Amino acid sequence: MPPRPRPSLAAALAAALVATLLVLLPGSTTAQAAPVLLSQGRPATASSTEGAGTPASAAVDGDNGTRWSSQFADPQWIQVDLGAAARLSQVVLRWETAHARAYRIELSTDGSNWTTAHSTTAGTGGVQTLDITGTARHVRVYGTERATAWGYSLWEFQVYGTTGTGPALPGGGDLGPNVIVFDPSTPGIQARLDQVFQQQESAQFGSGRYQFLFKPGTYNGLNAQIGFYTSISGLGLSPDDTTINGDVTVDAGWFNGNATQNFWRSAENLALNPVNGTDRWAVSQAAPFRRMHVKGGLNLAPNGYGWASGGYIADSKIDGQVGNYSQQQWYTRDSSIGGWSNGVWNQVFSGTQGAPAQGFPNPPYTTLDTTPVSREKPFLYLDGNEYKVFVPAKRVDARGTSWGNGTAPQGSSIPLSQFYVVRPGASAETINQAVTQGLHLLFTPGVYHVDRTIQVNRPGTVVLGLGLATIVPDNGVTAMKVGDVDGVRLAGFLIDAGPVNSPSLLEIGPAGTTTDHAADPTTVQDVFIRVGGAGPGRATVGMVVNNHDTIVDHTWIWRADHGDGVGWETNRSDYGFRVNGDDVLATGLFVEHFNKYDVQWNGERGRTIFFQNEKAYDAPHQAAIQNGSIKGYAAYQVADSVAVHEGWGLGSYCYYNVDPTIRQEHGFQAPVKPGVRFHDLLVVSLGGNGQYEHVINGTGAPTSGTSTVPSTIVSFP
Repeated sequence: MPPRPRPSLAAALAAALVATLLVLLPGSTTAQAAPVLLSQGRPATASSTEGAGTPASAAVDGDNGTRWSSQFADPQWIQVDLGAAARLSQVVLRWETAHARAYRIELSTDGSNWTTAHSTTAGTGGVQTLDITGTARHVRVYGTERATAWGYSLWEFQVYGTTGTGPALPGGGDLGPNVIVFDPSTPGIQARLDQVFQQQESAQFGSGRYQFLFKPGTYNGLNAQIGFYTSISGLGLSPDDTTINGDVTVDAGWFNGNATQNFWRSAENLALNPVNGTDRWAVSQAAPFRRMHVKGGLNLAPNGYGWASGGYIADSKIDGQVGNYSQQQWYTRDSSIGGWSNGVWNQVFSGTQGAPAQGFPNPPYTTLDTTPVSREKPFLYLDGNEYKVFVPAKRVDARGTSWGNGTAPQGSSIPLSQFYVVRPGASAETINQAVTQGLHLLFTPGVYHVDRTIQVNRPGTVVLGLGLATIVPDNGVTAMKVGDVDGVRLAGFLIDAGPVNSPSLLEIGPAGTTTDHAADPTTVQDVFIRVGGAGPGRATVGMVVNNHDTIVDHTWIWRADHGDGVGWETNRSDYGFRVNGDDVLATGLFVEHFNKYDVQWNGERGRTIFFQNEKAYDAPHQAAIQNGSIKGYAAYQVADSVAVHEGWGLGSYCYYNVDPTIRQEHGFQAPVKPGVRFHDLLVVSLGGNGQYEHVINGTGAPTSGTSTVPSTIVSFP
């Protein structure tokens, strides 16, 4: 794949200046909702075409690699039918070299009578963003003078605005019965916490979803035990605004002291004074600990130091020591800790003050001084009595928390009135109407069945879930797609495959896009993908990332190995995570049990900091996973066409319990090129159930026996 052009220095500086000027301090609000892309995929016609390979439809297909071009004469036009009258706000023209010097943007309600919304005789080509006003169904670019000897040529012709003749959906409103809000004077807080925990402690595949919200203040004598599909959060702008003199606890009594199935829960934006000086957070995948201040230590192991299978800390301050103990792997990002003890196989740190020194494989610490690019997860907070969502700003080479030290957090605040509060029973049609109308989405706790794809095509849209809100696609649709737009934030929800195979469950951007989103990338944070477990589910691929510059910050993409609807073909899903975009960064990537490749990376300049994987347990025999002449599919494959890629702290494990004689050629597969580099890799056979012959390609010692000792590589090539 050829390298993607990057913006010029002047353009980059201009973008940085604009981004700086647009940063809003807490308490401010956005002026108005961003426009919605209306033209993509709509019928388009033109006065002429240069040839069969450049039709009018190519300018509205969302692919910046295809174009419309006209014959070499004046005048020429291209128009798009939006399907219904819309209130228009913006037209974006992405010209090829053959652009217009003089042209008009014209509007029509019937396709016959036109009015001019914009005209110029000094067109510069390139990307032109034009603010317009008017109501129309048909929009036309009418060129009267070419700037070159060729015709007129547009990569993309994009029309933005608002559609719909029905009543507007309201923003804001009640958060529903499963969002439980406390203030320090609320009676019976402990009893309510206990009631939900008793219901959710072992409800691994149940339908209950809960969000606890604590208003700013001090709470005494609480022990909030957090079960499945339960989130606990403070409502201050800083974690220290909401202090619990007590504990937020996850343990594994329900599973006989084994924490390897403590999934799908979270703690965010709170300060804790643990009763005995150390809080316990014994979790495995999909259980983020974000924006927390523990005024003491943190124990990541269950009572009795039983097994635990990895987790994630970000933007947090732990004053005392973090006791890793039996955690097999863990990732800590942009935080501050008082120290770290123990380590099993794979402990990774980036941008963490107080992290242990680099030591892999003994001790098994991978330590990066900073995180290359990061942006913290959006969160709900109270500004006086008004709910708002704070959207943190992007950081480059981050180290330490984004809060504290007496500085105001950087980012923007969006009032709840600019969100469509999605409640159980809402249809995909209504959800899409809300986005089209210009609202952000706040999913309240619940399970949502959608019969069509949720389309997030508006730049800057925030989609935030509370209480692990869960989206289930019916009829084999893709649950959610993000357009080729800047700055979308997806955070805090679960997508659960339905029984009819979906081609994918989440897609970030259209295939073939060439748009640069570096100034304002899409972020995907605490968005989890599940295939099977709660019932039969099928999907060809879990998550697909096409947009360039996307940041995927903590995800667990899981083909279920236990629960209902589980079997080699029953919950078939060949691929977990596929990256086609360039300059994509994954921080905290957990992908497990897919029938073929767990990760396929096709884009250039990709980076992964921390990867945890188990190959599918349930392969019936060697032939079922044979990949041509290769024994098994790699957990993490970089395409042969890729010239530049880098990864730090990556591990793959096998537990072929149906046929323990299965041999896996390697955990990792990548082209041997100077720009493709890996640091701190490991593979391990769990108890001798299957074996790896190499770590990456044909390099690295084989695993053997039942000792569960990793085979490691510090640097590749």
